[in-house]
Amino acid sequence: MVEARRRQPTALRWVFRAIVTTYLFLLVAGPVSLVVRHTFAEGLTDLQGIAEDPDVVHALRLTVVVALVSVVINTVFGVGISLLLVRYEFPGRRLLSAFVNLPLSVSPIVVGLSLVLVYGGRNGWFGPTLEAAGFQVVFATPAIVMATVFVALPLVVREVVPVLQEVGVEQEQAARSLGAGSLQTFRRITLPTIRWAVVYGVVLSLARSLGEFGAVKVVSGNVLGQTRTATLVVEEKYLNFDQGGAYATAFLLASISVACIVVVSIIRPREQRS
Repeated sequence: MVEARRRQPTALRWVFRAIVTTYLFLLVAGPVSLVVRHTFAEGLTDLQGIAEDPDVVHALRLTVVVALVSVVINTVFGVGISLLLVRYEFPGRRLLSAFVNLPLSVSPIVVGLSLVLVYGGRNGWFGPTLEAAGFQVVFATPAIVMATVFVALPLVVREVVPVLQEVGVEQEQAARSLGAGSLQTFRRITLPTIRWAVVYGVVLSLARSLGEFGAVKVVSGNVLGQTRTATLVVEEKYLNFDQGGAYATAFLLASISVACIVVVSIIRPREQRS
């Protein structure tokens, strides 16, 4: 009887592991492996083709620049918002927390349309004024950055907030009692405590920024050689029956994201892995 009871949980664990592994393979590993296989179906021909296409190179460069700018913005404001939500009590705190999570529940298409309605050149709230001053937002790089920042905003916050809640305020209060200022306390106490949460948030934000499609498609205008990003290149090439180019571009985007995750998994402290 005792042995049967011991075997049952072990058997159930193996069943659950098999179910989860199969699910992840069918949902993630399988489709990604097909992209990789089709990318190298003809050797390096497809990768060389997109490397020699100036429009694709421009799209990849624009995507990387937009992603990096978005990550910097989301990191700075993500850490600030996290400190505000965890360390301070103020009216509207729960509403702010709900707004932070809003990008996770709103379709990116809606985000793009909202930006057009606010910053559009003809009927937007601020668009005509900005364009009169010589600053174009919609159908230009600023709108692409804004859309990408919006969709990736919660990722840093969702990583940092639980860590701040777990560590508490004792160390920070001790530092202040010893005469440390707010900036010094943040630099020497708070930041080292949350550094790995920030790193994880940055990696997730970068991956999300590189892969954004819906909001960018609405606000960019998809102008060849100007506002077309790499995800839009994938769509354009696939619809125009250049599947090799679509697979190769998608492979490059996925490779960057996977490489970031692998590097973080390798360099993070051993105690953080368990």
